Amino acid sequence: MSRIIRDASLVFLMSLFILGNTNVYAGDKTLHKVVIQVSTDDPRTQKIALNNAVNLQKLYGMDNVKIEIVAYGPGLGLLTKKSKQPDRVKSLAMQEITFSACQNTMNKVKRKTGKLPVLLEGVKTVNAGVARIIELQEHGYAYIRP
Repeated sequence: MSRIIRDASLVFLMSLFILGNTNVYAGDKTLHKVVIQVSTDDPRTQKIALNNAVNLQKLYGMDNVKIEIVAYGPGLGLLTKKSKQPDRVKSLAMQEITFSACQNTMNKVKRKTGKLPVLLEGVKTVNAGVARIIELQEHGYAYIRP
C-alpha cells in the first residue's frame, strides 16, 4: 500500500511541476522585459546578442516581449555605420527591438578622433549605457549578457 501512495505522490508532484512551468511557451501572454548588454567588439558575441533577441521574440511572440539592446564601450560599433551587421540591426529595429547607444562612449570617441560615430537608422542614444541597464532592471527587465 505504501508503494501505491509513494507512486501516486510522485505522479502528483510531477504534474504540479509540469503545470507550473507551462508559461514559458509561446501561448503565454505575460509581458517579458529583457535588456541585453553589448560591451565588446567581438563579432561572435555581438551576433549572439542579436540571436538572443530574435529567439526571445520567436519564443514569446513579438507582442509578449520588450527587448532593449544597450551598447557601450567597444560594443558601440555594433550600432554604427561601421558595424559588421548594419542590415540586421536596422531590420531588428523595425521589429520592435530597441537599440540604445551610450552617449558617453560616443563623446569619448569624438575626443579621440574628432568625430562622433554615425549611428545606424533606428538607434537612439542614452546618456550612459551602464545607467540605462540599471534603470531598466529597476523597471523589472531581466539582464542578459552574452
